[in-house]
Amino acid sequence: MAAVLEVEVGGPVEREVEEVDLSHLSPEERWRVEHVRMHAKHRGHEAMHAEMVLILIATLVVAQLLLVQWKQRHPRSYNMVTLFQMWVVPLYFTIKLNWWRFLVIWVFFSAVTAFVTFRATRKPLVQTTPRLVYKWFLLIYKISYATGIVGYMAVMFTLFGLNLLFRIKPEDAMDFGISLLFYGLYYGVLERDFAEMCADYMASTIGFYSASGMPTKHLSDSVCAVCGQQIFVDVNEEGIIENTYRLSCNHVFHEFCIRGWCIVGKKQTCPYCKEKVDLKRMFSNPWERPHVMYGQLLDWLRYLVAWQPVIIGLVQGINYILGLE
Repeated sequence: MAAVLEVEVGGPVEREVEEVDLSHLSPEERWRVEHVRMHAKHRGHEAMHAEMVLILIATLVVAQLLLVQWKQRHPRSYNMVTLFQMWVVPLYFTIKLNWWRFLVIWVFFSAVTAFVTFRATRKPLVQTTPRLVYKWFLLIYKISYATGIVGYMAVMFTLFGLNLLFRIKPEDAMDFGISLLFYGLYYGVLERDFAEMCADYMASTIGFYSASGMPTKHLSDSVCAVCGQQIFVDVNEEGIIENTYRLSCNHVFHEFCIRGWCIVGKKQTCPYCKEKVDLKRMFSNPWERPHVMYGQLLDWLRYLVAWQPVIIGLVQGINYILGLE
């Protein structure tokens, strides 16, 4: 039996359940009982809650300022630490919560990406490696884009009640949509950072690009600075035959290479002279522009994926030291 205590606060009557046998309740009723208990536990702690909110806001502001300064002063170490956190932090929660499906996909992605990264960092660089790298990360980019779109549509359909047309429970439809949205955004962020790192290694190895300073080689008009291969080849010569693209600085590249450099590798400058690339001019087709916007969205979400759990953990540590619950 349940012992019930009625407490009147400011007019309405709240029911505080002191002892309830939860085993005989449905999940919805069990959630309501726990919700009432939580409110009863925290009643009268408004000052403590306000202090916790202030700590959260102050920590977020200070952490954001520190991260911005770190990124501006030491971008290489910032990118490496951020990439490591994005790669490892979800793994911890996956093992803790027994999300085995995510773990299998994570292991497969990590294995192939490790092989591609190993190929990209070798010296001397194999001629086929740049295209292998951009093909792999472009494939993951497109899959993550499609997965995120499907997940977003599933969430919106559930909010509008369209899942009932297919006799799907709202909680199942929402879980499906949020899962796909998470998969798309997470692997989209992760592949872009790995692709940027590989692009830097390959470009510096080829010698036509240097992140700081002048290139170590002179770029010929017949060579693509991204992959280091001949742009125009004769019938009897070995090389890549494909469309080319000329930037506003008049440097010519393979179309696949420069698109991979800009979209997948997150570079918006010429691989040789570092002149700003006009992405709107490059992607004049309106169906291709969402890929650019999606890439910008992934860059913004990196902060939420990599640093938000760390900041929340820091806030909880401060609350614990101050004795706040």
